[in-house]
Amino acid sequence: MVWNFFSRKKPTGFNQNIKAASEAGGGESLPVQDTRAAIEELSQVVKNDPEAVEIYLALGSLYRSQGEIERAIQIRNSLIVRPGLERKFKSRAWFELGRDFRRGGFLDRADRAFQEARSLGYDSIAIHQEMARLAAERGTFEKAAEFFGQLKLPLPQAHYLVRLAMDLFDEGNDSQANRALRHAIRAYPGAVEAWLEQLIQAYKTGNSNRVTDILGEALTFVAPELRFVLLEGLVQTWNKAQKAKDNSFGEETEWSKACPDDKLAAAIVSVIEAQEPDVLLYYYGAIILLRIDDLENAKIWFEKTLVLQSDFWLARLELFELSQADQTLTPFYKEQLSFFIDRARKINRFYCRCCGLKRDQIFFNCPRCRSWHSISFRTDFSQ
Repeated sequence: MVWNFFSRKKPTGFNQNIKAASEAGGGESLPVQDTRAAIEELSQVVKNDPEAVEIYLALGSLYRSQGEIERAIQIRNSLIVRPGLERKFKSRAWFELGRDFRRGGFLDRADRAFQEARSLGYDSIAIHQEMARLAAERGTFEKAAEFFGQLKLPLPQAHYLVRLAMDLFDEGNDSQANRALRHAIRAYPGAVEAWLEQLIQAYKTGNSNRVTDILGEALTFVAPELRFVLLEGLVQTWNKAQKAKDNSFGEETEWSKACPDDKLAAAIVSVIEAQEPDVLLYYYGAIILLRIDDLENAKIWFEKTLVLQSDFWLARLELFELSQADQTLTPFYKEQLSFFIDRARKINRFYCRCCGLKRDQIFFNCPRCRSWHSISFRTDFSQ
């Protein structure tokens, strides 16, 4: 495995890197209004002026944005075979054809189209960006990380190094996997996915002291608005390990050596207590205390959460449920209350700050708008 392409230069700031990463996120700029009308109007113009190459290319891109990949491909091919077409237009047609193929899932054809565009002198940076996205979609994460590193985009570079590390862990190649994680953090110290994967591996191997050390360091480097991802990822992993244990019937699983619940909880809570007051850190501290049935302290932490943000609906929901033991309720009322509380917990808790997409699982690259590290927690129910 070749590692010499990894840059050791640290990024200058979160905002600059996120902006640059977003420009290489792989998303199309989709028309928002009247797209179909625009397609029809452009189609009429092209019929009246077959030489309007720029309009023809734009028409193909509109078809692609609407998911009509076959029609987009037909337009590119008709341009490529047109006699006497200028080299700059032919190279662009090949480039757009590659994007059409990539959008349609024809990855090998996309690769060949981009190579043709390159041979005709199309913009090398644009092709490099497309090749990086193509490598990511193919699952060749080492190559994707290499491309993004060459493009000086450390955030996606780090992300795909983590994806590479996860594959290596699955193959049992722990030393190379850990090396990939270290390179990811060196490339982009705020890579929350890299820190989270390190935490998961420390938990998995039963090293609670290591969990404490990694979490403390991670909270220093990860952007404040993303720190909750570390704790949410740990809770989700904890749930996964518990489910595997429950279904193992006493057999060994990949989580058999994981930290005991009480030691993991103590490790996490000790780090949170050392941080400045923070709504989401307190909330997750309370959730973790609930996991080990420390109800009294969990209640205190939920109350501290509401002191910082009184309209944090999930914290209020958990406190409301904890208070049921102090109330005299009829069986019917208790059943209905439990029903609505369970339903409320299933509401998507996370959203993309850029496009508003809501999800119940953490994400690092928005599935809709392809923004990097745009995830946020819905502390306000109206978000």
